[in-house]
Amino acid sequence: MNEVEVINRVHAKSIEAWGELNPKSLVLSGDLTTSCEVDGFREKFPDRFLSMGLAEQNMMSFAAGLAREGFVPHVHTFAVFMYRRALDQIEMSIAYPNLPVKVFGFLPGVTTPGGASHQAINDIAVMRSLPNFTVLETGDATDVESIIPLANSVDGPVYIRMVRGALPRLFPASDRIRFNSARILSQGEDLVILSTGICTEEAIRVVEVLNDRDISVHHFHVTTLKPFTDHEILYAIKNSKYGVITMENHTEIGGLGTCVAELIAGNCLNKKLKKIALNDTYLQGASTKFLMSRYKIDALSVIAQVEELIGKKLDIFDKDLSLARIDTYFNEKQQEAL
Repeated sequence: MNEVEVINRVHAKSIEAWGELNPKSLVLSGDLTTSCEVDGFREKFPDRFLSMGLAEQNMMSFAAGLAREGFVPHVHTFAVFMYRRALDQIEMSIAYPNLPVKVFGFLPGVTTPGGASHQAINDIAVMRSLPNFTVLETGDATDVESIIPLANSVDGPVYIRMVRGALPRLFPASDRIRFNSARILSQGEDLVILSTGICTEEAIRVVEVLNDRDISVHHFHVTTLKPFTDHEILYAIKNSKYGVITMENHTEIGGLGTCVAELIAGNCLNKKLKKIALNDTYLQGASTKFLMSRYKIDALSVIAQVEELIGKKLDIFDKDLSLARIDTYFNEKQQEAL
């Protein structure tokens, strides 16, 4: 894998730039201002920043009221505190009236060592089930840089699964996110790999080696999880020789794998599907790298699923893959819930 640029506090720069150009945009924080990288927005635009304290239900209802008055609230908190604590307010105050509230949920899945109380492992499943909501996910610096304009282009409520801290730039800065259109990272007809969030870099490590073994892979980086009607994905799955693998930092129920299963069933495609995802369980607290290995959402887990699909051993080991740098970006210091 080529040398990757790493950028700090990407969202902080993006939300401040957006605020300069959009005076109706407000930021609300659930007492996690620095942790969600909106402390700079607070300093630049104090009249458009609201610190709502540890009262997520109130924050969501407040955001809905602001949206009714013509503002565009950008709500920031850790994902678990959003969809677990304030679901009724999100449904009845935001989703039901279809208001343009943009909800940024941080610390998805294994990107925090905080254990079950802080790990959002089923947020996509919950938010996809809400009528009117669009669901997006970020995985690198370019995703984060372009997610705010994309979310604001949607006329309605949006949930954004956010990464933070020092982020890799996996895609060119000019290659911005497109709505309901996955990034095509490689093309091939043997099998399809769809990855999202932080799992994409692990998938890239595998695809490089598979290509060297004459196994062609159509690799997509998925950022729109609802709606999920990308025709390029459908075409690639339909024309794949062996089938499709999904890879996500989320439980196996209701996330990317479920999206693809629905797509396959809805279009009567006779294709095998292998889901790489968190098992139907709560997680322990540890480093991101350890958790990805422990719960089998890492590069070696992709190799195992490829071997099952094609029906032969590949004898690919960790030493054959490019260096994993996950802990460079998602280390324990960055992920403190403070």
